Amino acid sequence: MREVPVIDVAPMFSGGDGLRAVAREVGAAARDIGFFAIVNHGIPASLCADVFAVAHAFFALPEADKEQIAFERSPVYNGFSRMYAEKLHPDLPSDLKESWCMGLDSQVENLWPDVPGFRSTMLAYFNAIHALCTELHRAVALDLGVDPHYFDDLVARTLGQLRVLHYPPHPGAFDGALYGASPHTDYGGITFLMQDDVGGLELQARDGEWIAVPPRADVMLCNIGDALMRWSNDVYVSTPHRVVNASGRERYSVVFFGDVSGDALIECFPSCTSPERPARYAPITYAAYLKRRMDDAYPMPEAPPPLRA
Repeated sequence: MREVPVIDVAPMFSGGDGLRAVAREVGAAARDIGFFAIVNHGIPASLCADVFAVAHAFFALPEADKEQIAFERSPVYNGFSRMYAEKLHPDLPSDLKESWCMGLDSQVENLWPDVPGFRSTMLAYFNAIHALCTELHRAVALDLGVDPHYFDDLVARTLGQLRVLHYPPHPGAFDGALYGASPHTDYGGITFLMQDDVGGLELQARDGEWIAVPPRADVMLCNIGDALMRWSNDVYVSTPHRVVNASGRERYSVVFFGDVSGDALIECFPSCTSPERPARYAPITYAAYLKRRMDDAYPMPEAPPPLRA
């Protein structure tokens, strides 16, 4: 594939043949390009617009206000992440972006900014995308030859994060080193991305060529993460991607990392192994795996900024 396929996922909500049809399309994309766009996913366009609106309001706050909910306050990396806080590629400079993250509100303490409508909007969107994540994992499970409900409980107790990001315009000409998001693969299961109309996302095809992924307002972009690659024994392969904001405009995006629970054991599905294709990865809990990846990406400063009075 040289283009990201667009999949109508409406049939999967009825189960049965509809779910099997979507599973085949998702599986084909996951085996090949590692990305796919979904339409008719059920999340209202008005809610998506509201998420972008409150994200704009948050990132417009003074830096001192954003620092009051800095990610160093959270044991699970939630809250505000300042410019250059994240380093996705070990051999490149830290990334030119800032972000805010939240987790499942019933099991982690989220750090909320003082922005009208922010909390209610983000909670509504988290709940909607979390439900969609559960449905899409059923298609993945079916395609990989396991019970369609295999992931249900694991996704219900997700360690996944909802993340809103702000990318300033790249300073000057791109020098091949400083990225908005340097080349990387995602850590978990399925990632769900909404882009604004600025563009800048590229994925790496299997032949090594980088391909632009133009934004479309009517689709949700999805990609396979490394944990799902491990579960499938590389039947699914996660795809490197990157962001360079060369538009001269501010860029905003919204990402949900559709991960599983911390106690989930990531080990090769029996359906994905054989004497000719033995398991390629040792079993590991998702919590241990995720901590290792996050610690690499977010080197902590010696001391956090002062707490809000």
